Amino acid sequence: MRYELMRPSEIRREIEKGTPLVWPIGVMEFHGGHLPVGTDTLAVMECCERLERGMDVMVFPAFHFGAASKAVSAPMGKEGGRGTIDVTPDAMVPFFRQTFRGLLDVGLRNIHAFVFHQSEDFVQGMPTDLSLRLAARQTIMEYLEEKRGMGWWGDASSADYYANHADREANPFIWIQVHPLMDGAICAKYPIDHAGKGETSLMMAARPAAVSMAEHDPQFWFSRDAVEATPELGEEMIGKTVAYMRKILSA
Repeated sequence: MRYELMRPSEIRREIEKGTPLVWPIGVMEFHGGHLPVGTDTLAVMECCERLERGMDVMVFPAFHFGAASKAVSAPMGKEGGRGTIDVTPDAMVPFFRQTFRGLLDVGLRNIHAFVFHQSEDFVQGMPTDLSLRLAARQTIMEYLEEKRGMGWWGDASSADYYANHADREANPFIWIQVHPLMDGAICAKYPIDHAGKGETSLMMAARPAAVSMAEHDPQFWFSRDAVEATPELGEEMIGKTVAYMRKILSA
């Protein structure tokens, strides 16, 4: 179910059922000459679309404008525009806070953002996922103090906080969760890279019309092995990823 296509009665029904809302998060970033600049977000979107076919989820409109940085490429190369749009955390955090607050105000309590950008360092965090996590915590704290009052956690009504940590009533900090698109096991098994064999395979499976191997440029070290990419590998990676997402959302 795409959130923007849902009527209020449908949203209320899914909230009552506890249906998860998934939010695809990525960036606009140069991925060599052969891949689209929206590769990261498109990968999450494809996995969410396939996930939706097999379980009840609400899919929130994708966010494409994370912190791409200019580490891979300047927005303009010697041949012209390369397409990178870098949005810094000081802009993202307020946007994420307002979006999360809007979702809480609607009544959602099962919100999951999936990020596919620099996720090999997800434990330590990188600017996009850190912005999401900070915004989520700030929003929940603000919401709870406003709705339940100061001292809500120390009140006797929260006495089961540790005993029922997986329960959404006892632990409101699981109302909003931020995940890497692929967990450590998937990253260890498959080639996770930048515009190389792994991401090119993903796009060959997810958005084949957006891939042009005729424009692959071996001058970029990070994408030289893209010539080894296959749609079959991409399908395998997507299948494992969707299974991992389903496991998270079914917990």
